[in-house]
Amino acid sequence: MPEAPLDIPRTWAEFADPENEGQRFRVDLTFLTSSWTCIFGSGCRGIYADRPDDGCCTLGAHFTDGDDVERVRAVVAELGEDEWEHHPGHGKRGDKDPARLSAWTEKEDGARKTKVVDGACIFLNRPGFPAGAGCALHQHAVLTGTPPHAAKPDVCWQLPIRRTYRTVTQPDDSSYLEVSIAEYDRRGWGPGGHDLDWYCSSNSEAHVGREPVFRGSRAELVELMGQGGYDELAVRCEAHLAMVKHTRSAGARPLIPLLVHPATVEAGTIGGRRERVKRRTGTTALPAGSNEPAHPTEGPR
Repeated sequence: MPEAPLDIPRTWAEFADPENEGQRFRVDLTFLTSSWTCIFGSGCRGIYADRPDDGCCTLGAHFTDGDDVERVRAVVAELGEDEWEHHPGHGKRGDKDPARLSAWTEKEDGARKTKVVDGACIFLNRPGFPAGAGCALHQHAVLTGTPPHAAKPDVCWQLPIRRTYRTVTQPDDSSYLEVSIAEYDRRGWGPGGHDLDWYCSSNSEAHVGREPVFRGSRAELVELMGQGGYDELAVRCEAHLAMVKHTRSAGARPLIPLLVHPATVEAGTIGGRRERVKRRTGTTALPAGSNEPAHPTEGPR
């Protein structure tokens, strides 16, 4: 199916951050009320056509800061060789011990990222691995009852939600910090994003979530915005969906593309779908009603 164009009409909302004076949120209601969901293992084509089983875990994940590294390091220390296909082992003198960053990270242009092994992220279990295909960190989190966003690199659990910051200066020289929560489309990766063979957020094949993004990705959004910010977001998303429902019932269908993400319109899943997406054997099942936290890694630069 063709991807939605990058420059689509979007509905935005702005509101003060109830937990941080001097900060405001700017949120993309078009994407956050869409029916996008991660379809890794259930139709994902992968960002590169010759590696469809990788999803977007081909290039390895760049870490945002030291806290990001240390959070993942703690999970890595818990992973057993039976759940991590590319576990580095411990070596004769412990020189490959996963507690050592050199065992599972590398530097690229001075930035630390997860290693690439046999063409994909070191944490990606390949099809046929007994524990199942997919991110070993994600699977470990599900098995231990840990939220996946607390176990994976920031870039992996945030995509395709994008948080950006901008200082806005008013005419009276006062200012505030604007925090945007929006869709991480191809352009988020820079010029290299246009070289990806397939990208989920703009493709109707991935707009099959049982719930809109703001509900299915609630845990991730709370982490990004705080509980108070998320509660304000949810009120506006529900109001937007109510407006879409009214527009549909009133027969004003030409207005729908102005209010709903084109990929969701193409998929025919406005407001979410009831059926669960069938997942490939060997991938981690999700709780009913969930959108799966993203598996992707850092994209092209």
